[in-house]
Amino acid sequence: MASRDPERPNVLLVLTDDQGAWAMGCAGNAEIRSPNLDRLAREGIRFDSFFCTSPVCSPARASLLTGRIPSQHGVHDFLHWQSRTGSGGLDRPVPADGVHFLAGMTTYAEVLSDSGYDTCLSGKWHLGDGLTPRCGFRTWNPMPYGATNYYQVPVVEDGRLAVHEGTHASDLFTDNALAFLDAQADADRPFCVDVHYTAPHAPWGREHHPAELWDDYHGNCPLESVPGPDEPRPLGYQAPRVDAERRRENLAGYFAAIEGMDRNVGRLLDWLEARDLRSNTLVVFVSDNGMNMGHHGLYGKGNATWPQNMFDTSVKVPCLVSRPGHVPAGRVHGELLSQYDWLPTLLDYAGAADRVPPGLPGRSFAPLLHDRSIGARESVYVFDEYGPVRMIRSREWKLVWRYPGGPHELYHVAEDPEERRNLFSRRGHRDRIRTLRRELDDWYSSYVDPDLDGARLPVTGRGQRDLATADDPFAYRLPWLE
Repeated sequence: MASRDPERPNVLLVLTDDQGAWAMGCAGNAEIRSPNLDRLAREGIRFDSFFCTSPVCSPARASLLTGRIPSQHGVHDFLHWQSRTGSGGLDRPVPADGVHFLAGMTTYAEVLSDSGYDTCLSGKWHLGDGLTPRCGFRTWNPMPYGATNYYQVPVVEDGRLAVHEGTHASDLFTDNALAFLDAQADADRPFCVDVHYTAPHAPWGREHHPAELWDDYHGNCPLESVPGPDEPRPLGYQAPRVDAERRRENLAGYFAAIEGMDRNVGRLLDWLEARDLRSNTLVVFVSDNGMNMGHHGLYGKGNATWPQNMFDTSVKVPCLVSRPGHVPAGRVHGELLSQYDWLPTLLDYAGAADRVPPGLPGRSFAPLLHDRSIGARESVYVFDEYGPVRMIRSREWKLVWRYPGGPHELYHVAEDPEERRNLFSRRGHRDRIRTLRRELDDWYSSYVDPDLDGARLPVTGRGQRDLATADDPFAYRLPWLE
């Protein structure tokens, strides 16, 4: 059953939606119950400086799959998706639902499938046309859209969209993944199964989550692990307001969604252990982007504000990697790593380093998984982009540059980790800004596709309708400004 060859490990990748790096017990949050994530951290490595490539879901997911930055794959914003009304009714199709955004781009699932892996995707897709298998996944059970009612879940089955009533989304995605794994009982090929939860993405109302979890967090949790309702907002940003009661409801739903998802991670780990496959399965847990849940007085990610923000709470994501007996246990690594490093890392770890496409910005950190140093990296920086908003960050400094004319930000994150003091216009930082700006421009100029360069596109954080090369692919509506 599955692979027991230590040179060809199985792969289980769990991807969550809008989970901040802070939102786990093992990251120091004493209020969110996440025993299975904490278990992964004890049995493996927690990377506490792991960054998304863009602080919004579709671009980040495309980067994880392809190793390309948004200005190479052309997905620059969340993709508009078909709304659902009533019991299984569908209405208002939009162009993005019929576009294969990653056509012709190599993905890690494609390489592993070509190398003999059985591949499966169960859960959120949100990268365009999802009715037929994409990007190297042979078993295909995606929830194709950006979000879902947690108890009325649209899932593609045999090329058709079915709506599952009454089963929580996290349970359903796990059920489908376990069905795939059970089907491998007589196979000796390695598997790569991706389980993409919609948790803890909104909606956060009580009706969307197990009532006992929501009620407990709403009624009994002090909610002191996140900033309170009086947290000041950063100057220069516009964002919708959230009152104290809505804050409590939001957090109850957010925390409940994480605990419900965590229970399902436990089901996956238990399946591996019951079949003696845990030590030969590389388990990876990561989120697509970060999330502010009161941090900076905001609720959302990069597009929680106008203009889009690059706060660490938006761009840092949880990342846990575990394989008992192979990956060192109980480690916390602080290296600056990014989602664009994931594809070269996985292919390197799986013995397919020669299949990494040329021209990618990422570098393998697989040596860390073997308890070896990654040595000198090309840069001490990590980079993010959200259309015309770009970030360069070192362990000490962060520069946020907005094309063409600002506003810009500079933070001394080593001394100001909460990014409260924008030093951009203060005396004494001209040379540092000039150096960081040059590094930022040089790095992006080395990798961007000029036809997909986000710095030249009108990306506003309100969504993408079509290929970046199409006419009018982006939406401009800012609802809280109307």
